[in-house]
Amino acid sequence: MVSIIIKKLAIFSIIGTILQWVINVINNKITFLITRDLRNDAVNKLLKLPLKYIDMNQHGDIVSRVISDVDQIADGLLIGFTQIFTGVLTIILTIIFMIRMNYKMALVIIVLTPFSIFISKKISKRTYKLFKKQSEIRGKQTSFVNEMIMNQKTVISFNEQSKNIVEFDKINKELEEISLKSTFFSSITNPVTRFVNNIIYAVVTLIGAIFTLLKNISIGELSAFLSYSNQYTKPFNEISGILTELQNALVCSERVFEIIDENIEIELNKSSIEDIKGAIKFNNVDFGYSRENMVLHNINLNVNSGEKIAIVGPTGCGKTTLINLLMRFYDVNSGEILLDNKNINDIYRKNVRKSFGMVLQDTWIKNGTIKENIKIGKPEATDSEVIEASKITTAYDFISKLQNGFDTIVNDSNNILSEGERQLISITRIMLLNPPMLILDEATSNIDTRTEQRIQNAFDKLMEGRTSFIVAHRLSTIVSADCILVMKEGKIVEYGKHKELLEKNGFYTKLYNSQFKIKV
Repeated sequence: MVSIIIKKLAIFSIIGTILQWVINVINNKITFLITRDLRNDAVNKLLKLPLKYIDMNQHGDIVSRVISDVDQIADGLLIGFTQIFTGVLTIILTIIFMIRMNYKMALVIIVLTPFSIFISKKISKRTYKLFKKQSEIRGKQTSFVNEMIMNQKTVISFNEQSKNIVEFDKINKELEEISLKSTFFSSITNPVTRFVNNIIYAVVTLIGAIFTLLKNISIGELSAFLSYSNQYTKPFNEISGILTELQNALVCSERVFEIIDENIEIELNKSSIEDIKGAIKFNNVDFGYSRENMVLHNINLNVNSGEKIAIVGPTGCGKTTLINLLMRFYDVNSGEILLDNKNINDIYRKNVRKSFGMVLQDTWIKNGTIKENIKIGKPEATDSEVIEASKITTAYDFISKLQNGFDTIVNDSNNILSEGERQLISITRIMLLNPPMLILDEATSNIDTRTEQRIQNAFDKLMEGRTSFIVAHRLSTIVSADCILVMKEGKIVEYGKHKELLEKNGFYTKLYNSQFKIKV
């Protein structure tokens, strides 16, 4: 008899161990599938969101949401899934056993249990706000570190290290204080819940004693019932004990879902445009990054196909903003922009952007080979096409001297390439892409004068027969433009050819003379 009992105990122990292992495996699988999908959804949404969202939010905070906050969610799920699954199963089974033994006493426990849940909820409201503040400061901290690393040379050159250490220490101290507060208040929940559940246990014991005296229940049954009662309240105590991780995960999930639920630019009833000629027209265009701060005012412009248009003016006059509207990074507040007599708001953004080749003042190099960087816009390009494009831009001269040539691994932060060489790679991308229209936003600003002359010759060949917009501060690079737009305070104040504008002796003449007039 004893041996049979021992065998049964051994079998149940083995089964229990296996089931626990299976639950942990399933828990881990579900958790990491959820975090994988959350990161995929967040990144996919970021790539579809309008540029305005990226411009108006700190980049470090966005990174913190996708990386750190999702990690916090994973920690909460790993702990929470096991506790909640086993807890719910335990509660259901013990309720069934208690009702079968004595439904009156079972009802007493079931009725009193919500009291402990109510107390936990009251405390949780306070801790939720603290955890939300903690996540926000953590995002602020990530943003600060990211900013310092990305601009380390500027920080060092201005001897700002000590000041930034003090600033980081201030943010770190703020995070420490809010973390301690949130952890303290969340840790109160467990002992308070245990205290309330112990009171419930005492009440049930007292009622059970009365039932025993009335001979409604035996002492053995009371002892078994109290054991079930203890098992029933145990999951509530355990869940309240991990409330810190669960609330932190809940707050972090809210921050992640703020990205996932952000509205994207929906394009319905749009059309594609083929065989683009490149005629551009601005009709009474007004635009501001906010309603209170308008940047462009009543812009009217008519560009014929194949014309080379230069845009000049002082810093902040709206040159780059004009380019942003052409690329549909932003949409106009009022007025319209026509591409081949068709409103660009009626054309798919992807189709509009594909028709432009754009070289910016700020270069971007992705982590990969030089060849991969050149082929970003045209991944199907052959090696011979890549080499030919690099020869036109003279990028071939420095690439061929690298140890691995076009297979050299580069990224946006290493020092393998100079600023000028990075710019040459950006220009080579456009040469390879060969689009119907061009936008050159200070495209040769990081290149020496001798190289600039060679690049300018290459650009002249590339711009033949193509509508081109050239944003330039060095006016020597745009004297041959078909039309020069002179902008000031968000308005086109003058336009015409170089000689015509000089003869007007207006604002353009002042700009030109400020660069070329020699003061004795």
